Amino acid sequence: MERLKLVLQYFQSNSESISNVICVILALVSVKLYTSFDFNCPCLPQYNKLYSLGVMIVPPIILFFLGVLVNRHTGIMMDEWMRPVGHRTKNPAAVKYLFSAMLQRALLAPMVWILVTLLDGKIFICAFSLTVDPTLFSGLPNNTGLDVIKIMAKVPCKEDVIFRNSSFPKAVSRYVRCYSQAIGWSTLLFLIVLGAVGRLVKPCIDDHGTFLQTRYWSNYLDVEQKLFDETCVLHARDFARKCVVQFFEDMREDAVIRLPYPALITNTKDEWEDEEEERLHGISKQEQMDRLLNKWYYSKPELDVTRIAHRPRTCVTWEDRDGKPLFSDV
Repeated sequence: MERLKLVLQYFQSNSESISNVICVILALVSVKLYTSFDFNCPCLPQYNKLYSLGVMIVPPIILFFLGVLVNRHTGIMMDEWMRPVGHRTKNPAAVKYLFSAMLQRALLAPMVWILVTLLDGKIFICAFSLTVDPTLFSGLPNNTGLDVIKIMAKVPCKEDVIFRNSSFPKAVSRYVRCYSQAIGWSTLLFLIVLGAVGRLVKPCIDDHGTFLQTRYWSNYLDVEQKLFDETCVLHARDFARKCVVQFFEDMREDAVIRLPYPALITNTKDEWEDEEEERLHGISKQEQMDRLLNKWYYSKPELDVTRIAHRPRTCVTWEDRDGKPLFSDV
């Protein structure tokens, strides 16, 4: 159980790992969709290739845009690319890194769909049975009154009456499936070799120091956005609590008067409100919060924390138990 908690905490704190898991899930979903998809070839010369190519191309496009949609890097990349410069210059290298990471993950599920269709071969048979030379095989039905093109278009439909007691459609399907599987395995081999060569050649071409800087600032953009969202949630909760408490203040005062120890409750209330005011950072109106958010978008603070580093530091001590001050300078 502890290991499971550690794994869940790791994925919650690492957006890149979450994106990888989502892309793997999309790839598995694409395989499941294909295996559950009931593919029925029209067996008509003018529709076979159109229908087959549509099944092979349209679902990968849908899966690609779905991968782009669920990838967290997409929003971060677009925010960084489209935001005004303000006090912080844009980093094209970080945007390029985020785009590359997003594209690689979004292409996983479509490539899995295409490879599965090629290795299975049914769609390839429906699309290209018309291009096979029928003289290469024996058993072509000649007493059907149909021309050769229509007969070849019906090859994927092996249960058709014109192929009764004939091995012709099986032979043609086996022939086309071999081509389909050869293309599928060749594509898979090419992708693996391309990835391996890229891993080996990239350190020799790119400056590793520059790559580390790009990766660092790309991760920084992700972490900054996450922390900003979390801080906004905490601030909004405190602001909403303050508004609700102010609305029901009369009711709370009546409840405090009825309590046996009103002074103690009042002190606790005052301390809680002081702590809340500190978290609100002086924001007491909607217009102030709107200006603050607008300033964050149009002029993000520059990446320089030297002013914070030189501020006087304070730490909490246990001297408050003896009646001494709660904070002391270090």
